[in-house]
Amino acid sequence: MSAATATPRTNLLGLSREQMEAFFVSLGEKKFRAAQVMKWIHQEGCDDFESMTNLSKPLRARLAEHAEIRGPSVVYEGTSSDGTRKWVLEVEDGSYVETVLIPADSGSRRTLCVSSQVGCSLDCSFCSTGKQGFQRNLTSAEIIGQVWVAQQRAGGRMSAPDGRRAITNVVMMGMGEPLLNYDNVVPSMKLMLDDNAYGLSKRRVTLSTSGVVPMIDKLGDDIDVSLAISLHAANDELRNELVPLNRKYNIEKLLDACKRYLAKCGDARHITIEYTLIKDVNDQQAHAQELIALLDDLPCKINLIPFNPFPHSGYEKPSRNQVMRFQSWLYELGHTAMVRTTRGDDIDAACGQLVGRVKDRTRRHERYIQSIQLDAD
Repeated sequence: MSAATATPRTNLLGLSREQMEAFFVSLGEKKFRAAQVMKWIHQEGCDDFESMTNLSKPLRARLAEHAEIRGPSVVYEGTSSDGTRKWVLEVEDGSYVETVLIPADSGSRRTLCVSSQVGCSLDCSFCSTGKQGFQRNLTSAEIIGQVWVAQQRAGGRMSAPDGRRAITNVVMMGMGEPLLNYDNVVPSMKLMLDDNAYGLSKRRVTLSTSGVVPMIDKLGDDIDVSLAISLHAANDELRNELVPLNRKYNIEKLLDACKRYLAKCGDARHITIEYTLIKDVNDQQAHAQELIALLDDLPCKINLIPFNPFPHSGYEKPSRNQVMRFQSWLYELGHTAMVRTTRGDDIDAACGQLVGRVKDRTRRHERYIQSIQLDAD
């Protein structure tokens, strides 16, 4: 058979347990081989079949012929003064995506922020990623590949000799809207939870969405990871401006979907509400009162995120005192809220600053540049 007509090798990196078992059955092997190979790939960081010593030599040779383990390649690695690490990864077709590892609690908590798309189609007005436009969805191998690469760079194995994990938490909160890439995101999260892969608790894997209501309902049927909602405003008029998706799925529909999601979870659970504070836009006392009234009957916790500036956004970051005042107003109204510390802004790794390199098929970046030039004129 010529090279031009040869069957492409299967990339095992992104296969779920069920998909891996089906692959081995197709080779005439037993299903248990799937668990063995998954451990080599995800727990040992192995991409060489010859090193998988508990497999027979004939099977290793067949795997080398029919399969591969291929993750994204690292084109940039930066470490912030606060210990945050960012990787720019090249995926298929030469696009770049970014993933960020954030240490906290003296290094005992290490949260990886993972991208789901090349760019983003939603164009939230306060997010730099959205201004780059949108190219395509990432494959499951490209999504879990970010975890695979970060684990190798941060520790080499799933657990270090002292028992500490290289990655303790994963948030689908990088470039893109995860629920618009559902068919690749869910299998990737299942790998994050699988004991033969990364073995994370469902409370330590979080999907953040701007509010794709039908897919929130579907997600609740398929997996019960933690859910975070990018809310940012407590009324539809303001949220329409900040999060254009709200024009399709308004706040009432979104919060109803959140309640249905919680009802499907098998344990007591809270929704995380993400609220980016923007100076003079949504950071006043009236906004705090409106937010608490809105969330009165939703089990939730609130994360306050000071806006991270990017060029020509038209928005400003509120002062630290104003952020603390907003937090105090929420407390006085009976709801605690955490202020998310800005991390990695000196390497453009802060929330809303991930951009990668996008071959924009939406022409949004072109329009953004034109708007900047018009403003300058």
